[in-house]
Amino acid sequence: MSGSRPLSLTSEASVGRGIDPPNSPLQEQQPTRAPAQEKEDVISTISPSSDPTTYQPGPVPVPNPDPDPDLDPSGINASQDPEANLTRLSSGPAYTVFPPSTRKWIVTMITFAGFISPMTANIYFPVLDAVAHDLNVSISKANLTLTTYMIMQAFSPTLYGDFGDAAGRRPAFIISFIVYICANLGLALQKNYAALLVLRMLQSFGSSGSLALCYAVVADVAVSAERGKYMGFVSAGINIGPSLSPVIGGVIGQYLGWHAIFWFCLIYTGVWLVPYILLVPETCRNVVGNGSTKPQVWWNMTVVDYVKGKRRRRHPGSKEEEEEAKRQAERTRPKLRFPNPFNTLKVVFNPDLGLLISYGTMVYLVFILICATLGTQFADRYGYNQLETGLCYLPYGIGCTVAAVVQGRILDWNYRRLAKEMGMTIDYKRGDDLSKFPIERARLQPVIPILGVGVVATIGYAWALETTTHVAGPLVLLFVVGLCVTGSFSLVNTLVVDLYPEAPATAVAATNLVRCLCGAGATAFIEAMLQKMGVGWTFTFWPLVLVVFSPIIYLLMTRGPGWRAQRKARFQRERERREQKERSANEESLESSDNSSASIEKTEEGDGEKRIVDGIFVIEAKKGQGLSS
Repeated sequence: MSGSRPLSLTSEASVGRGIDPPNSPLQEQQPTRAPAQEKEDVISTISPSSDPTTYQPGPVPVPNPDPDPDLDPSGINASQDPEANLTRLSSGPAYTVFPPSTRKWIVTMITFAGFISPMTANIYFPVLDAVAHDLNVSISKANLTLTTYMIMQAFSPTLYGDFGDAAGRRPAFIISFIVYICANLGLALQKNYAALLVLRMLQSFGSSGSLALCYAVVADVAVSAERGKYMGFVSAGINIGPSLSPVIGGVIGQYLGWHAIFWFCLIYTGVWLVPYILLVPETCRNVVGNGSTKPQVWWNMTVVDYVKGKRRRRHPGSKEEEEEAKRQAERTRPKLRFPNPFNTLKVVFNPDLGLLISYGTMVYLVFILICATLGTQFADRYGYNQLETGLCYLPYGIGCTVAAVVQGRILDWNYRRLAKEMGMTIDYKRGDDLSKFPIERARLQPVIPILGVGVVATIGYAWALETTTHVAGPLVLLFVVGLCVTGSFSLVNTLVVDLYPEAPATAVAATNLVRCLCGAGATAFIEAMLQKMGVGWTFTFWPLVLVVFSPIIYLLMTRGPGWRAQRKARFQRERERREQKERSANEESLESSDNSSASIEKTEEGDGEKRIVDGIFVIEAKKGQGLSS
């Protein structure tokens, strides 16, 4: 026998004991096993139709290559990728019952929804001069509408995120975009500065909630091993907004006027909202679990589900089926409560999440400050009009889009690579247990080289503008900045969702709260920095801040797993305390009910005896009367 690992049958018993499946070639002979082990294998491999006294081993599993998540996320159809070793048979329910086609449909719709909030914030940049001129206000006052928008953008997801985790994604999306549509209608019709300021805040309150909800939907339907790919698509919608929307705003502002921008936002959202209400299912795991539990409240149902439910109520089944349906409805009905924004603050005070969100915010500041100043810098230095200035955002937008899609694939590849190094089996159907997997390394390792290139490109872009080189120079560097800086921010967001699976929308809302507040402050004084330091030194300063604080990445990769384990243990203790309180309350209620029932029963028994005795006398009296008569 060679020195390779001997072959043994994979059984449910062995999987339950945590024994890894064989990795040896198929042609090796099966060794003799101990009677106890053979007995376990007999139990686990007997065919249901066979004689239970006859040993009939099932087929020996052959090591499968890594499945292609695009073709079959469940891992049934395997590709020839040797990166993963899928030999362990998992047990338990599937992570999601939504088929791949439904998941792709959901993610496609969410990607277009993610475009709305950043589009709304940045479609406004090319027309700031026109807004200030038409409303007879200064550029500083026009910029104030950007600052107030970002402040509301910071706080809005704290409400929508908590509400979406409790009541479901569908009602949160629908409410937020109805508010957004109403705000756009008012903005398209207003003609004074005060109305513009207030309605822009309402517009931000409506649209910004979608940011946290989009990432949460991905966490609902995608396991960790393929989450990078889906996060990439959603991030493409979110990240392309700040770079493509100024192009749209420039074209609309040049030919239709700046009021038409808000009509465009209204129409875009209305066109998206109709198919969402009709066809996109609820995904929140607190409401529908892995998708196998039918939603019980109308706002969690698609129109198709609602119609089917009405038909079932018109043609009910047996009484037992109706009672079981009522019990299930009570168990799965979402418990509505007023959204608690302080749940978002709790996320920030976790050491690993706090550090991660802080560093992600620094990356975001580089991204948003370039967006905020790009239009004015190209207009001042190259004499461009609104349309030409808007077109200068295109390289940035293309880089952001490519980054979101490609780097999602990079995340999934790095996940598989680390899993192979650890001898870990990837389960694309049920999801992996990350308690002993270094998810921090899997997500943050690609950030280091990508962000390094982004820092160099940002400094190059700054000095290309400072020296007013040929316009091709800063535009090419803008593409690289969008590719690297924006992509790094997307990788950080993916890890935030991985670290807080209990309430992903709340976790992303915490990220949004910090970065938008910091972004609002930075955009408020960026003009002063440009005047004092110049564009070259201003955009040299911000990338160097990233370099100075880059040890945070190393700290998260080394200390992060321990912090994550402590948080999981704390959540487990809190869950046990809640369950203990619920059990105690139920027992007290049951005991009180039993005592009340016993008291009533004793009273009824006493009355019954009295009635029986009285009955006997009555009968005897009647008999006596009969005899006497």
